[in-house]
Amino acid sequence: MQAPDVASPITFGSAPPAWRVPAAGHILGCELPHLGLGDRLLLRGLMLLARRQIAAVHGLQHVRPAMDPFILAMNHGTRRESLLVPALLFLNRGGRLIHFLADWNFQLIPGVGLIYRRAQVVTVTRKSAKPRALNGLKPFFRQVLPPFELARAHLLAGRPVGIFPEGTVNRDPDRLLRGRRGAARLSLETGAPIVPMGIRFPGVEPGSPVPEHAAMELHIGAPLTPPGSPGHRASVGAVSTWHAAIMNEIARLSGKAWTTPMKEASHGRS
Repeated sequence: MQAPDVASPITFGSAPPAWRVPAAGHILGCELPHLGLGDRLLLRGLMLLARRQIAAVHGLQHVRPAMDPFILAMNHGTRRESLLVPALLFLNRGGRLIHFLADWNFQLIPGVGLIYRRAQVVTVTRKSAKPRALNGLKPFFRQVLPPFELARAHLLAGRPVGIFPEGTVNRDPDRLLRGRRGAARLSLETGAPIVPMGIRFPGVEPGSPVPEHAAMELHIGAPLTPPGSPGHRASVGAVSTWHAAIMNEIARLSGKAWTTPMKEASHGRS
């Protein structure tokens, strides 16, 4: 693959040099040997949008194809992340996909359904649509396997998976949601490492909700190897402990705070 031309590296404090989205000409000209013509055009169009919103990326070496399979786990501050972040990662992987878990109702937005189908997302049908009348369409979005089993199949076949453990958009600039434990369980039961990623919004005023068009920085951390041996159902305690380790690392990378449910309960009793 011919890598996109990269601008001069920038640094943030003591962090290593960051990758910046290249100029439009390089996005349009870089090779994407693992995609067909239509998908190449679609990806390049998304990357042209990403140029305006993704300021810098740290740690891309952790999501190179040589690292497959892995579970990319990150915080979720805006709806646009679910389109722009995968596009940026696909570009840097020469068109090789990461199979993101995505809500079915987002695919009701014109154009998004096509993008999700081409990106081969793992569709999650847990949530209700707004208005409720659209819930009648939900059966058409269900895939052959349940989401957890399909994600497991991708990992066991050597393909990476992407998950937003918070489970919904969280515009709080300071705190992560408790999060769902599916990523932790998948990691423990398949042996796939967790690659944590923090999405930061440096232009957002302290205490202000994250706006949809906020510029973002991606901070990708080193892989976290799950404890124990894969191949069997993980215990509730093991999943909870591993989930806490994952969320704490996402908190560190995103510059947010995360509190375990146990700590929240103890504060509530005091």
